[in-house]
Amino acid sequence: MNEQALQAASQTSRRNFLFNSLWGMGAITLSNLLGTDGITSCAAAEENVDPLVVRKSHFPARAKNCIYIYLEGGPSQMDLYDPKPTLNKLDGQPLPDSMLENMQFAFLQKDTARIMGTPRKFTKHGECGMDFSDLLPNLATCADELCMIRSVHTDQFNHVPAQLLMNCGSAIAGRPSMGSWLCYGLGSESQNLPAYVSLATTGRGIPGGSSSWSSGFLPSSFSGVLFGREGQTVNNIQNPKGITQEIQRSSINFINALNRQRIEETGDTELISRIKAYELGFRLQSSAPELTDLSSETQATLDMYGFNRTEPDIKSNRGGKGLFRDFAYDCLMARRLVERGVRVVNIIHSSWDHHSRLEPELAHNSLMADQPIAALIKDLKQRGLLDDTLVIIGSEFGRTPLGENRPGYKKVTGRDHHPGAFTILMSGGGVKPGFTYGASDDIGWNVERDPVHVHDLHATVLHLFGLDHTRLTHRVQGRDFRLTDVAGRVVNDIIS
Repeated sequence: MNEQALQAASQTSRRNFLFNSLWGMGAITLSNLLGTDGITSCAAAEENVDPLVVRKSHFPARAKNCIYIYLEGGPSQMDLYDPKPTLNKLDGQPLPDSMLENMQFAFLQKDTARIMGTPRKFTKHGECGMDFSDLLPNLATCADELCMIRSVHTDQFNHVPAQLLMNCGSAIAGRPSMGSWLCYGLGSESQNLPAYVSLATTGRGIPGGSSSWSSGFLPSSFSGVLFGREGQTVNNIQNPKGITQEIQRSSINFINALNRQRIEETGDTELISRIKAYELGFRLQSSAPELTDLSSETQATLDMYGFNRTEPDIKSNRGGKGLFRDFAYDCLMARRLVERGVRVVNIIHSSWDHHSRLEPELAHNSLMADQPIAALIKDLKQRGLLDDTLVIIGSEFGRTPLGENRPGYKKVTGRDHHPGAFTILMSGGGVKPGFTYGASDDIGWNVERDPVHVHDLHATVLHLFGLDHTRLTHRVQGRDFRLTDVAGRVVNDIIS
């Protein structure tokens, strides 16, 4: 036999050995899994290479679930969380040229820009004395459960790269989202629901699209599964008319057999994720109706989340109209999902991008989000879930202390993008409650104390889940990648 023939035989034998090993290791597990559905099958489940098998953390974790409320666009921190009396004193005045020299803006014209004050009234709340504006009366009642970080900063000043950096640790598209990294590191405890769910349909739609909940180069099992609106939470979950459960089960068995054959031929392990997705989809057909059936929720709970609030009229709003009930539903659904073992839930609302009409639109968005978010935190606490559920309320950046003087606008009524200093809130999951960390300067232009870069924020979140951000890596094209790239530090001061 010549050298070419020997090499071909060796490769074929090695491929067959690996495939047969995978087949044998999982056969009993899939038989048991299908047996719980009243179905028996000789098909194999590759349990030992199941991407979502539960894995131990690097060290004891403080959190096991994450609810990430992402307010896309950049809420104005000096109108919500970070009072700046100096803004009103300097209203209408220019900044020194030295402060503007190296700054980048999306639309603001440096030469004629002026400081813009705020009409908002701030008061201290809770035993901790945390500051909130009059736009957030409900969230203010949760002050003693919140950790407010006023010194977050980022490298990006436009939405899509900033969203990618905040959600995926890189401004380059194609990287895994933070939720995907958490599922990659820890797996999933849920058998009948996805490990990662994205409730991302509130508002105009996120400019960065599905990249914010994508698994990037990680196996697709770690990608966020997009859930829809009330009454249609999981799209296309019902079988077509005339297709019974038995027919559906047989179809899935046949498709998975073809996928296993393809694994033998190609060695493509991504097909394992596809097999698992078909199995999960089958189980979802039974679990989704129970998940979305709110009849077990008391009227008091629905009222607390604000299901039947009256939405005030507004001429136009970049964040959309008619979303009060939808956002309340998403917040309640987030609690129901983590109760059922879902590792990560995203709630995404677009948009808080107020280049103009800041006063009416910020008030409208805040009224929509304030009550349901506060209800979620209180609901998690009274059910004993807040201790190990990390709630994050954030965005890609903040807004400028300067009014936006975009050419063609008759009045200055909004603020431009501002990456230099903004605020993020966290609750539960091992962070210090009733604690304010870091500070921006007198007008909110730059971080003055205890800076927290986006990479630091991600490193801290992973730490709360018992994961060392420098060890949670995935090799792609000869390089080890991680959520925090080559930077990041754990902000130990905010950990309880």
